[in-house]
Amino acid sequence: MSLINNINKVFDHRVRLGIMSILMVNEYADFNTLKELLDVTDGNLASHTKALEKAEYIIIEKQFIGKKPNTRYIATKLGRLAFQKHIDALEQLIKNTE
Repeated sequence: MSLINNINKVFDHRVRLGIMSILMVNEYADFNTLKELLDVTDGNLASHTKALEKAEYIIIEKQFIGKKPNTRYIATKLGRLAFQKHIDALEQLIKNTE
């Protein structure tokens, strides 16, 4: 299988790449943290997290802290494996073009 086949289209947008990058190094991240780190609108972040959830790469947990709603995101085992495979493929592609 060629390297290009390991590049995952789910991660072809900078916001999704960013979400997964953050979740790879953190146990979880909440909505406001992701929004600030990625500098995106509420709607933009929501649509990209929904796409990652649909692919089963993240879990979305909604809860209340006091009376305030809190949404947090956690990378699934499948998501972690898919993202690592994607990053490895990109690294190989870069090495092969040098």
